Amino acid sequence: MPQPLLIGLLVFPNVQQLDLTGPFEVFASIPNATVRLVWKTRDTLTSSTGLRLTPDLTFAECPQLDVLCVPGGAGVNALAEDAETLDFLRRQAAGARYVTSVCTGALVLGAAGLLAGKRASTHWASHDLLGTLGAVPVHARVVRDGNVLSGGGVTAGIDFALTLAAELAGQAEAEAIQLQLEYAPEPPFAAGSPETAPPSVLERVRTRGAAMRREREALVARVAARMG
Repeated sequence: MPQPLLIGLLVFPNVQQLDLTGPFEVFASIPNATVRLVWKTRDTLTSSTGLRLTPDLTFAECPQLDVLCVPGGAGVNALAEDAETLDFLRRQAAGARYVTSVCTGALVLGAAGLLAGKRASTHWASHDLLGTLGAVPVHARVVRDGNVLSGGGVTAGIDFALTLAAELAGQAEAEAIQLQLEYAPEPPFAAGSPETAPPSVLERVRTRGAAMRREREALVARVAARMG
């Protein structure tokens, strides 16, 4: 019988739901794993695209996790300056087997001081901000540095979770989960990265995200200044 595992995913207002639900689906398929959503309260929250999510545990109730995972989304801007959340992450990281993130959740780990000198990845639109928070930015779907694992943007959360599942339960089990989920991506367009998207599409996405980018740049500068 595999050893019991307790996996906690941070949930918060305006989380990018696929950052969370993609890994959740994989983690929940690992034998003898318990997966919980953790937040300050048990009040139902709304993701950035309107999906409602209910935490299982509060920070105060949460026991030591084997795996700590921080997803991303528009809500990370508030989290990166939220002392209660950052303190919780530091406490859990001190005893966790794996400290992980998906997408811009890496910025929150960085704000908590948990990526200092660590190789990490995040969404392409925020990738260059990692270095300001002490990380070593790496362009890859999944990056591992010791017990710290990070997934790139949104859908990379599934790749990340399968990679970690192989660490926790063995490659054969991870492959069985992949097959069970029929995870065999064949996207209809080659627009999934800035390098392959048509220039007009890239410009459209950058224009849509310009206000968020400006807010995030200012946020990271403030956080970095406080970190010294």
